[in-house]
Amino acid sequence: MPEVIFNGPAGRLEGRYQPSKEKSAPIALILHPHPQFGGTMNNQIVYQLFYMFQKRGFTTLRFNFRSIGRSQGEFDHGAGELSDAASALDWVQSLHPDSKSCWVAGYSFGAWIGMQLLMRRPEIEGFISVAPQPNTYDFSFLAPCPSSGLIINGDNDKVAPEKDVNNLVEKLKTQKGILITHKVVPSANHFFNGQVDTLMGECEDYLERRLAGELTPEPAAKRIR
Repeated sequence: MPEVIFNGPAGRLEGRYQPSKEKSAPIALILHPHPQFGGTMNNQIVYQLFYMFQKRGFTTLRFNFRSIGRSQGEFDHGAGELSDAASALDWVQSLHPDSKSCWVAGYSFGAWIGMQLLMRRPEIEGFISVAPQPNTYDFSFLAPCPSSGLIINGDNDKVAPEKDVNNLVEKLKTQKGILITHKVVPSANHFFNGQVDTLMGECEDYLERRLAGELTPEPAAKRIR
């Protein structure tokens, strides 16, 4: 997969990019965990998510937020990192103008950034949020959440306790016009130690069902009955 350097709002950003053979293929952007706690685009889960989308014909990009690896700039507590993600999506879209849709997948801190990006980019039609941290980060901006997606976490996560993730899921499930799928990996901690294969199996199953046209919201008339 080609190494790429592209311009971000605080300097150059380093990424790994794999274009699809199809000009109109959807785009997938993968966002890594917290830059100040060892998060990089080479995190195992980030890499596996990248490969999952790539295998299914997406044009796929993962990159290092500012201050990580060869990416320039300094950590900006989320605001700058959101701008980095928007710039990354702009960059890949500029190379694939025929692509009409995209997905965003994020892990931990990256899940928070990905959900914020979702609010700003109407072309994002699906998301995967792995181990989001509603106990640490404010997710109240999801009002309403504009796209259907998967939230997946472990029931032994001490960093983002299950009850907090459940509260976020229940809040989002009350919104009409989208379908939030929630999966829990038994015995998994925040890092999915020994459980990455199970995690990825759930993510792959979800993506394949979405691509097959399943997991779509019920029409309003059905929900009223």
